[in-house]
This record gives sequence, C-alpha cells and structure tokens, in this order.
Amino acid sequence: MTSNNRTPSQIAELYFSCWSRKDFSDLAAFLAPDCTFTGVFGTATGPDEFLRGLGGMAAGTDSLVVRRRVADDADVITWFDLGMGGAPATAVANWMHVEDGLITAVEVTFDPRGILAAAG
Repeated sequence: MTSNNRTPSQIAELYFSCWSRKDFSDLAAFLAPDCTFTGVFGTATGPDEFLRGLGGMAAGTDSLVVRRRVADDADVITWFDLGMGGAPATAVANWMHVEDGLITAVEVTFDPRGILAAAG
C-alpha cells in the first residue's frame, strides 16, 4: 500500500477514470511535484503541464476502453483502446511509476497513424 492507502494499481484506475470523465480534479493530488509524461504527441514536466497535456488528450477522446492492467510493485502497465478524432480505436500501452502514493512518471506508446490520418 502507498502512504495514502491507495495501491499503484488503484491510482492507475483513478487516472483512467478521470480521463474517461474528462475531469482531472481528483488526480492532481496524486502527481509528484517533478512528475513527467512522455508520449507520442508530446512531453510534460510537473503537475500543471502534465494535467494540461492529459486534458488536451481527453478533450479529443471519443472512447477509452481499458483491456488489461498489470501491476508489479510501483509499476503499472495499462493496455487500452483509444478512440480519437473519429479514427478507429488504437491500441495503447501506458506505463506508470508510483512512489510514496504519487505518480512520478508516465510513458505512453502507440501507433498514431490512424489518428493522424483522421485528423487530415
């Protein structure tokens, strides 16, 4: 368990729940001051940039379906299908690292070609 009584897997579940709701107010308390995000469409450092970037992705999200989540101590990998901009759903892998109940790093990878083609 983490210091806030949430496991890394529960924090990952909250991350995706907030994304689906397009409301990250509950997630902000779980971001480390020096958290980082690295993804196909950009990078972010710190909670403000992190939430701005995630908010931008959520704004363009048509659907998000979590297929599988695997946790190993402080690391959680979530495999999900992401629908954006009218494109067919794209398979995405999201790795999250949690220390002391706070997200310190998220790295995301997927093939963006379908999303980019739909965007024209």
